[in-house]
Amino acid sequence: MEFEFVELGGDAFAFRNEQDGKLLAEITWTILGDVMVMDHTFVSTDLRGQGVAKKLLDRAATYAREQELKMEPVCSYVVTAFERYKDYEDVKV
Repeated sequence: MEFEFVELGGDAFAFRNEQDGKLLAEITWTILGDVMVMDHTFVSTDLRGQGVAKKLLDRAATYAREQELKMEPVCSYVVTAFERYKDYEDVKV
């Protein structure tokens, strides 16, 4: 599954997957200095249980590394993923 980088306006951004005009998956954040404040993760009911939320977070973490940013978890999924997986140690605030 591929995710499109989207500028939401101001300092807000997202990676999302849409098909036929329907939002299937999205992770959003705002930029504060050099920190991505991860504020929302959405996966449609059709895709839940398939690891899509982690794929979204992985893509956002790759973006953070590329841009030399850190990530602050605010949304409950990202908070839990940061606690559960060691994959994100290098991008944690």
